[in-house]
Amino acid sequence: MKLSSSQKNLIGSIDETLADNEYKQHWHDWKWQMRHCIRDLDTFERYLGIELPAHERKAMQHSAERFPISVTPYYLSLINTDNLVNDPIFRQSIPSPLERSIHESEMEDPLHEEADSPVPGITHRYPDRVLFLISNMCAMYCRHCTRKRKVGDHDSIPARSEIEKGIEYIRETPQIRDVLLSGGDPFLLSDEQLDWIITELGKIEHVEVIRIGTRTPVVLPQRITDDLVSMLKRHHPIWINTHFNHPCEITNTSRRALAKLADAGIPLGNQSVLLAGVNDCPRIMRALVHKLVANRVRPYYLYQCDLSEGLSHFRTPVGKGIEILENLIGHTSGFCVPTYVIDAPGGGGKIPVMPNYLISWSTNKVVLRNYEGVITTYKEPDSYEPIFCDRKCDVCDLQLDLGDADESKATGIQMLLSDHDKTIALVPEGNERHTRRDD
Repeated sequence: MKLSSSQKNLIGSIDETLADNEYKQHWHDWKWQMRHCIRDLDTFERYLGIELPAHERKAMQHSAERFPISVTPYYLSLINTDNLVNDPIFRQSIPSPLERSIHESEMEDPLHEEADSPVPGITHRYPDRVLFLISNMCAMYCRHCTRKRKVGDHDSIPARSEIEKGIEYIRETPQIRDVLLSGGDPFLLSDEQLDWIITELGKIEHVEVIRIGTRTPVVLPQRITDDLVSMLKRHHPIWINTHFNHPCEITNTSRRALAKLADAGIPLGNQSVLLAGVNDCPRIMRALVHKLVANRVRPYYLYQCDLSEGLSHFRTPVGKGIEILENLIGHTSGFCVPTYVIDAPGGGGKIPVMPNYLISWSTNKVVLRNYEGVITTYKEPDSYEPIFCDRKCDVCDLQLDLGDADESKATGIQMLLSDHDKTIALVPEGNERHTRRDD
């Protein structure tokens, strides 16, 4: 875990009292990183040894007064100061003057998370799953955050009693089988607090899976400690989604963090946001998804940027997302292709958006095209008889057996060959000879 010279210089500018042998120790301490987050433009300039143009700096400061700054030293060290204006790390972490331009279509809560909140901290939009906001703390304030209304609002950090109300709601709502822990960032809680929340959720019989959304592997990979991973391993099935937006965010340190989680048997996914000037390029997105899968992270969603206040400069036309998918589908492995979604304003949920591959269809044929533009047909079955369903699911004797199969029960020829089953013959139903015996 050798530090680069730029990282050493950055540490030195943060704390001039450190001895050489303390650099590495402090740099890989996530709590040290959090204590030294960059929260103003003066510190940003001093740490990176740069000076912003006066007129730009004044406009950026104006934006920061409404939407605060917070960047870890680690993430700050990834900025390319030789090309600051085009750097994807800089664009995601330092205020833009354009954030003060609030368009008529932009909203404080575009996804209506508050409207779909039966109790504080819970958003229940889909029938079988809930979003559970258990933290309002972030390692970094992303400039494209859809929850900018909560950023820096220390008064809204959930109290234990509030979290208990959320757990109680989940306990009393048996259709909930999937709980997504988010925030803020759940990994900014202590191991003990997070362990308590997951343990309480694990006691609820109808909760089948717990997911955690975190950006720490991107902006604070030092947080993925052996102790944290050891705790998470006790609570399988745990799924983790993280948030890489650009290939340059995948560093050796972030790779080690991802490897710890993957080695612990935790399935990893990634949710990227399509951002103008950051990743709105097919080549960038292809490089990103390839790096992700090489590190055992499945590209899960590519989000169209939400209609949150101050994000108009980040939004691309939907056609740009379609173009990126056209450059992925068929051109790389299927598991490298994320689902492109628009999270519908007003709380409508995620709507998948895809290129058009179905050209036309009739009673007997569908006409399709592939990624190359080859047009082909698929012949529909001449006769399809659906199984009659009377909607009496409680007495269904068709295929509606949703329990686990009995792996010890042999059938057919397998039954005749097995040692543990004493059956010696298979007799067709309605056999006349056996019918006479019964009579």
